[in-house]
Amino acid sequence: MSDSLKGFSALRHRNFALFLGARFLVQIALQIQSVAVGWQVYAITGEALDLGLIGLAQFLPFAALVLVAGQVADHHDKRWILAVCFAVDLLCALALLAFTLFGLREIWPVLAVMAVFGVARAFIMPTTQAIVMSLVPAEDFSNAVAISSSAFHVAVIGGPTLGGLLYLAGPEAVYAVVAGLIALATVSIAFVHTGFQRRQREPATWHTLLEGLRFVRSRPVVLGAISLDLFAVLFGGATALLPAYANDVLHVGPTGLGLLRTAPGVGAALTAVVLAHAPITRRVGRWMFGGVAVFGAATVVFGLSKTFAVSLVALFLLGAGDMVSVYIRHILVQFETPDAIRGRVSAVNSVFIGASNELGEFESGVSVVLLGLVPAVVFGGVATLVVTAAWMYWFPVLRTMDRFPHAESAPALRESAGGSRWRYTKRKGRRAGPKRRGAS
Repeated sequence: MSDSLKGFSALRHRNFALFLGARFLVQIALQIQSVAVGWQVYAITGEALDLGLIGLAQFLPFAALVLVAGQVADHHDKRWILAVCFAVDLLCALALLAFTLFGLREIWPVLAVMAVFGVARAFIMPTTQAIVMSLVPAEDFSNAVAISSSAFHVAVIGGPTLGGLLYLAGPEAVYAVVAGLIALATVSIAFVHTGFQRRQREPATWHTLLEGLRFVRSRPVVLGAISLDLFAVLFGGATALLPAYANDVLHVGPTGLGLLRTAPGVGAALTAVVLAHAPITRRVGRWMFGGVAVFGAATVVFGLSKTFAVSLVALFLLGAGDMVSVYIRHILVQFETPDAIRGRVSAVNSVFIGASNELGEFESGVSVVLLGLVPAVVFGGVATLVVTAAWMYWFPVLRTMDRFPHAESAPALRESAGGSRWRYTKRKGRRAGPKRRGAS
């Protein structure tokens, strides 16, 4: 393969390309929708706290169901799980369209629809994280992560800008376009073949449900990586307050809000393209902490900025730093995870991501009430830097980690998909091997 195409090697695989296309359509649709929902809610109430409620409405059902979703992902065809969830997202978009057409005057119908989105997202997140390993060979996995992340952030780039432009024609236009894009994604995902083989069903007990959590606790590197993301983004959730910043601080309209929402995606997407062509292979721990530190510092700069151009640059750097952290964490978690519990481990990872995003949005709204808009964002950035320093001290094995687990020796790639039961030693956190039936 030529050097010019090496950065896109994962796209040779038909099923990954179809999955990527479907995921891209859904993501760009939801990014378009987020602009309309945020602007519509803020226009109705004028309260920054209500922007936080949008995140909370999605997080509560997500947190309640995501571990169950991981169990489902380990025992059912991931393609059909995604198809059903995309269909639910489609119905939610149509509901928002109907509310708008009939004249939306209160925000509780929107919050109710966001809660249903949270239910679908609880199943989508662990499933999309776990499915990629079944769509590409091990040697193309890191490339697939970079391409998938790049496509996601292209959606983040184009979605908000397109949402801001569409909003000029009214929220009805936004929700109609969103429904059309999600409908296409639902059809596309149905043509993906995952090579799913039904395993012998484990009983749905608290023991099997919490298998992913026990695994994460047994791996300090994995625990440190995903908990760092949780607390860093939990405090640094400045993007949730962009409608208020656009209106009250920078004094730009919906199109300006779309550009602000786009800037982190531009930084992340360009960084993902670089990582696809020049992947990080050495000093991965330092790169990860460095990415989170850039994220925190950029949040502080954005909070203090009163100039639109400076705010865009800060958000660009915020996205770039976050992309480095996401890239390293996702490869690390998937390479460390046995296939038999990949869905449940991805569910635990999704809990941390969901908490950092949706709960972080709620935290940002509360901080505005207590501190004011600008102090809340600056406080969040400083808190992210403090968390980064604390995690470097508490997780030295992650800080000093030089390379990813080698693909050929990682348990996730050695263990077949045959449904073995796994147990873990408590002291060292190492795999003790498959546990035979009837063994104590």
